Amino acid sequence: MPDLYRPMTSSLRSRLLFLTILFVMAVSMFVYLPLIATFRQNFLEERLAAAQVAALAATADPNQAVTPELEGSLLDTAGVIAVVMRRNDQSVLLGGDVMPHVADAAYDLRNPLLGMLIADALDTLEADGDRVIRVIGNSRLSGTRLLEVTIDEADLYNAMTTYSNNVLLLAVIISVVTGILVYVSLHWLMVRPMRRIKDSVVEFRRSPETADKHLKSKTRRSDEIGLVERELSRMQFELRQNLNQKTRLAELGEAVAKINHDLRNILATAQLASDGLKRVEDPRVQKISKRLISAVGRAVALCERTMRHGKADEPLPEKQWFKLDELVDEVAISLNTTESTDFTFHKEFEADLSVFADSGQLHRVILNLCRNAKEVQGDTGTISIKAEEAKDNTISIAIVDKGPGIPESVQENLFKAFSSAKSGGTGLGLAIARDIIVAHGGTIGLKSTGPDGSVFLITLPNA
Repeated sequence: MPDLYRPMTSSLRSRLLFLTILFVMAVSMFVYLPLIATFRQNFLEERLAAAQVAALAATADPNQAVTPELEGSLLDTAGVIAVVMRRNDQSVLLGGDVMPHVADAAYDLRNPLLGMLIADALDTLEADGDRVIRVIGNSRLSGTRLLEVTIDEADLYNAMTTYSNNVLLLAVIISVVTGILVYVSLHWLMVRPMRRIKDSVVEFRRSPETADKHLKSKTRRSDEIGLVERELSRMQFELRQNLNQKTRLAELGEAVAKINHDLRNILATAQLASDGLKRVEDPRVQKISKRLISAVGRAVALCERTMRHGKADEPLPEKQWFKLDELVDEVAISLNTTESTDFTFHKEFEADLSVFADSGQLHRVILNLCRNAKEVQGDTGTISIKAEEAKDNTISIAIVDKGPGIPESVQENLFKAFSSAKSGGTGLGLAIARDIIVAHGGTIGLKSTGPDGSVFLITLPNA
């Protein structure tokens, strides 16, 4: 992926500078149109004022005797070809011999509109100064009804061209200066931190486990980029922790798989030895061998399932009908409560009550709950297992003890892994029990607890 490592900020900076200059130039064009229209209007109004002065000078003689030389001089001074001024008491016409037939266009400046002025200015620039135009405007003297001049548009065109060039040069200078200032500001505020973020992402992708590769933000606190930097740094930190944890779990899983493989071979040897005990006719050996064979068989089956599935998750239950009474007896034998006089183990359900479940998995659940109950009570205590079948084809199994109860602080996380309330416990027993019961389509929970004991309730579909 070579494009990922290519420096991106250089192209981003150049595009940012180009776009800034382009936008400022575009705005300058919108400003230029009213400016050039106003410039043209002022130019023509100045010519109208000069022409009016020339007309007044021509009327200074009471006999109104204006020689051709004087008339030409007045018109040249005003910068016009002809002047028509009508007042209440008199009318003045200068250059009348050329006025009627030389005008190529006429413009009225008495009631100007901005749109009309812009259109007239563009029309003047398009004509390249090759026209003679008539202009009608307002007089600065009271009593003047009409003021009209005829002028050569070349002077106006040249003045507008010069003004346009100056405006263009000024717009270029403003655009470049503004672009540089915006570029420097955005480079400092955005491009540099974005480059840090980019470098952090690239370095993190290359080496996600390295602790010093995550982004550190110390200067930006409240803006959006600072928020992105902090969230990215937090995400990298959390992801690095998860990666390290998964790496450790993978190493642990590999070690467990090796141990499980060797343990299965050891248990196979123990299973052969326990099978030999069945041929001994001593009643005490027979009694012990029954428990030993049952425990070793479950251990071997658990190792085989773990190796077969490649993980510690419980496989799907293999349900079948069996007597609950026989399973509870095996639990009592495993807990060594049958021969104890100080610890009592009660069965409070009908002897022929049958359960449709995986007997091995249900045995692990009840054994785990009963072992916990026995450990919290010590050498003396009572465990009662109650069961009954409801009309909706569900069976409820309650494990009741006379222990000190479960603290309220640990009840919320009771069935979560690695949250054991016992000293030295792993917290996996109740989590495994929950997974097994959920796989059966049932529920398990703490029904009640207190100083007089606790009650765990298991509900299973019995069909």
